[in-house]
Amino acid sequence: MSIDFSFMDQVLSLHADDMDVVVQPSVPWMSLNEQIKDSGLFFPVDPGPSARIGGMVGTSCSGTNAVRYGTMKDWVINLTVVLADGTIVKTRRRPRKSSAGYNLTNLFIGSEGTLGLVTEITLKLTVVPQETSVAVVTFPTIRDAAAAAAKVMRAGIPVAAMEIMDEVQMAVINRAGSTAKKWKEVPTMFFKFSGTKAGVQENVKLVKSIAKVHKSGNFEFAIDAEEQKTLWSARKESLWSMLALREEGHEVWSTDVAVPLSRLPDIIEVSKKELDALGLFASILGHIGDGNFHESIMYNSKDPKERAAVEKCIKDMVDRALEMEGTCTGEHGIGLGKKESLLKELGLDTINVMKSIKGALDPHWLMNPGKIIDLPA
Repeated sequence: MSIDFSFMDQVLSLHADDMDVVVQPSVPWMSLNEQIKDSGLFFPVDPGPSARIGGMVGTSCSGTNAVRYGTMKDWVINLTVVLADGTIVKTRRRPRKSSAGYNLTNLFIGSEGTLGLVTEITLKLTVVPQETSVAVVTFPTIRDAAAAAAKVMRAGIPVAAMEIMDEVQMAVINRAGSTAKKWKEVPTMFFKFSGTKAGVQENVKLVKSIAKVHKSGNFEFAIDAEEQKTLWSARKESLWSMLALREEGHEVWSTDVAVPLSRLPDIIEVSKKELDALGLFASILGHIGDGNFHESIMYNSKDPKERAAVEKCIKDMVDRALEMEGTCTGEHGIGLGKKESLLKELGLDTINVMKSIKGALDPHWLMNPGKIIDLPA
C-alpha cells in the first residue's frame, strides 16, 4: 500500500514575529519561500527544486546553503506524526528552544518514513540577507579546487554556499544547453555570499586570495541579481542536464558520501581517477563546504558488465569514505541500497538499537518495510 500526500500541500500558519511557519508535507520548499516572501523571511534549506517538505524531513536532506545554514534537522521545530497503530503524536511545542524529554523530533527526521507518517511540520525561518552575490572560480584540477575549499572553511570565511563540479559536469551543462552561459570545461567552484554589502565584498576578496594560492584561473563575480542567476544556473541545472542527455536504456546513478573536511582533497582525487577509468559519462559534484560530494554516472542498465563496474566504483567510494571516518551518505539517505554500508559504518550493536526503536513504534514493520534496516527473519 502506498500513501499519497499530494493533497496535503497547504501552508497552515505563518508566525512572522516568531520567525516560524507550520506546513503540510507536500508543500514544495520553493513554493513556501514564494508564499512568505513579503514577510522578509525565508526557509534556507535548498535541495533540488522539486523537493517537498515531507520528503526533506524523511531524508534529513540539505542543499547548497548547508555550509551556512545547516541541514533539515537544524530547521525543524516540531512534527505531527501518525504512528503505525494510529496514535497521533506531536514531538514538542513551538519555542525554538526546549530540553523537555527525549528529542523525538530528530528521531523522525531522516527516518525515511519507517517510524511514522509526518502530517504537519513547524519550521524555523530566518531573515532574508541584506546583500547576496555569487562567484564562480575555475581550477586546473579537482584536487586544487577541493584544497581551496578546505582552506576557505579553515579560514572561517562565512560563505553562504560552496559547491564543486568537475570538468565532465561542466561539459554536460554545455552540451545540454540548459543555461544561457557557455562554461569553461574545467573543475569549477561556485560560491554564494550573503550579509551586509561591506561584508560580502570583504568575503569575496578573501575567497579570491585563497583561490589564487591554489592555482585558480577565472574568477567571475556577479554585480547584479541577473548575473547572480546566470552564474548559479550551472549548479542548479547539473542533474537535469545529465538526464537530458540520457540515451534510451541508460540510467543515471547518483549517490553521495561525506568525510571530515581534511580528507576531502584525498577522497575526491582518488574517486575522480576511478570515475575516469570507467570510460563512462561520470562526474563529481557536491556541497564541498561541509565535506559532502556526489558521484553521478550515466550507464547502460541493460549491460550487466557495465552495471557491475559502476556498482564496484560506487562501493569503493563508499568504503573509502568509511575508512576516512566519513559516512556512506551525507544527505541522500540509506533506502535499500546502502544498508550494508550502514552496518559497516555504525556496527551491529548500533543497528540493533535502531531495530529496537523500529520494533517499539512499528511492531508489525508496516512503515516503509525493508528501508534502512532489514525486516526481521
